Order: sequence, then structure tokens, then C-alpha cells
Amino acid sequence: MIKKYEPIEANGKLIELNSKIENAWVIKDGKLHKTFVFSDFINAFGFMAKVAIQAEKSNHHPEWTNVYNKVHIDLTTHEVGGLSIRDYDLAVAIEHSLTH
Repeated sequence: MIKKYEPIEANGKLIELNSKIENAWVIKDGKLHKTFVFSDFINAFGFMAKVAIQAEKSNHHPEWTNVYNKVHIDLTTHEVGGLSIRDYDLAVAIEHSLTH
């Protein structure tokens, strides 16, 4: 069973996640949130395709929107009603997809 992080745990994991990347994730409305900006729609869509493959492999899917060159991502674990290790693991995989 997946455990919901308490706020202090979620913030600790956020600090850990952001220590390894340039543009930070934030906790917004109880979800892990980040906006990615690309040079154009094709690059934004290509990024989404990479993330979709990773999300399907992990059986954990983002809430996201895309408008032209921007991709807004929110991560939450619905089954626990908040943030869990699944959200942070997917965020790490998303960041990894930017460089591979």
C-alpha cells in the first residue's frame, strides 16, 4: 500500500528533488507542479510522448495540459488523496526525459 506523505515529508522530498535540477518543482494546491517551456509545439509534444511512455511503465499518470510550447504538469496520487513516493519518482523520471 502506498503511503500519503505528511506535509513535512512532502517538503523534504521536494527539497531533495529540486537539489538535482535547475528549474524547481513546487507544491501547488496539494500537487507537485511544474511548467516546462520548449522552443515550439513539436518539442513540447515530443517531451509529452517521452513522459507518457514512462508514466505508462510506472502506472502513474500525470494531470497535464499543453498549449503550444508549454506543458503544465501536476502530480498527485489519487488513491491516497495527496502526494506519495510515486509522484516524486515520476518527477525524477520526467526530469531524466529532458536529457535523454
